[in-house]
Amino acid sequence: MVTTADATDRERERQLITRARTGDRVALRELVDLHKDRLFAFIWRMVRDHHEAEDVCQDAFLKAFASLDTFSSEFRFSTWLFTIGYRVCLNRLRRKRGTAAEIDFSAMADPDGKVAAEVAESEEAGRVRGLVWSAVDQLSPPQRAAVLLFYRHEFGCQEIARVLELPLATVKSHLHRARGRLREILESSTASELNVFRNFSERAV
Repeated sequence: MVTTADATDRERERQLITRARTGDRVALRELVDLHKDRLFAFIWRMVRDHHEAEDVCQDAFLKAFASLDTFSSEFRFSTWLFTIGYRVCLNRLRRKRGTAAEIDFSAMADPDGKVAAEVAESEEAGRVRGLVWSAVDQLSPPQRAAVLLFYRHEFGCQEIARVLELPLATVKSHLHRARGRLREILESSTASELNVFRNFSERAV
């Protein structure tokens, strides 16, 4: 369901893109300001290096602005931008291994339906978070990207399919395999720790 606020934001964005296509530097800067934080967060969690993430983001924006005439307003600008950023990121990852990702604990719930922030406040939260980071780090780049976009950035499967340029069925398969892989990696954890991930394993359908 598209809210009034969403419609207003989309209209503002369309106006900025129209101006940016004419070379309006103010509009270009506003587009950067609107999306740079989310794009950087996604890229950084893929490459795990601050300077490289900055380079990837800068490259992604440059490529996006250079091909702005090809953008279709049928899609969200953020989806198109993340698609470009992901392409650049994959090229970097092919040359450099050793990446990691982060799961947003606020998006998870325990069996009683309580927000997992309560778990994050526990003494063992640090160890649990470390387990998650280590586990996600071992996923393939497409699986990491799918997990990040779905759980951290709240992209729908259709949007993720556009970003990763993969069929919808493949995206769902990546999420399914990622959940299975995480479960395997975390098998050695205690039952109470695994409860933290129960909602994670059931959320994507």
